[in-house]
Amino acid sequence: MAIAQLAYRDPAQRGAVGAAFFDLDKTIIAKSSTLAFSRPFFDGGLLNRRSVLRSGYAQFMFALQGADHDQMEKMRAYLSAMCTGWPVQSVRDIVAETLHLIVDPLVYDEAVQLIEDHQAAGRDVVIVSSSGSEVVEPIGEMLGADHVVATRMAISDGRYTGDIDFYAFGEHKAQAARELAEEYGYDLSECYAYSDSETDIPLLMAVGHPHAVNPDRGLRRAAAERGWRVLRFDRPVGLRQRVGLHSSASRAVAVAVAAGLVTAGVTTWQARQRRELTLSRRLALPRFR
Repeated sequence: MAIAQLAYRDPAQRGAVGAAFFDLDKTIIAKSSTLAFSRPFFDGGLLNRRSVLRSGYAQFMFALQGADHDQMEKMRAYLSAMCTGWPVQSVRDIVAETLHLIVDPLVYDEAVQLIEDHQAAGRDVVIVSSSGSEVVEPIGEMLGADHVVATRMAISDGRYTGDIDFYAFGEHKAQAARELAEEYGYDLSECYAYSDSETDIPLLMAVGHPHAVNPDRGLRRAAAERGWRVLRFDRPVGLRQRVGLHSSASRAVAVAVAAGLVTAGVTTWQARQRRELTLSRRLALPRFR
């Protein structure tokens, strides 16, 4: 399977003490990442109004009920049919142009804090999502993830065929975690995993520190039976309000803020110098520094 490496780490550099595996939808962000882009896809000419309404309904049901195995299969069939024939580059361009507008307000503050904590502890951060790679990889880069495992649609002549090359779902997520552990030297018994869905029980069982986040009914029951820790995330926060996240986007924000402060300081100093010079000339007095 294709695993996107987003950060610095090379397979030969096995310095990470472990990894933290995060589901994306309703674990890091409050909605379905793919359905959240329905409006930009409509504005870009990829969806019609009927499809937007169907996506909105699917988003509502996803938020209300979560997604068991049957619902995920229906979602997979719906999304693959919806994007059949779409130009891949158009999708990537739309996601890149609207990423911060769409995703920033949806990110849970508690998830961002966990990501920062794991990074500070030296662990790799891995996002494992059943949403499409064209959506998940930019989000992963924005969040400072080291790797992304996501669903990959089949492509022919620059367009989606409607077939799926790899579906990041259920046991496939757990297998991806095992493959990454072997490649990067993670001890899975020391690794962490976070998800909201019972469909991710195989992933949670693969690590030593599983966590149920905003769990659906099935996962809540499994967590109670196995003694897994249950977390409640309920504070979506705009990422632009947080410049501490270890990502290229946040570093760019920090640099921009610093540059703005320096520019403001220089401008203030220059204005003060001009005022002193003007006053000195008017009073014919020597200037002192």
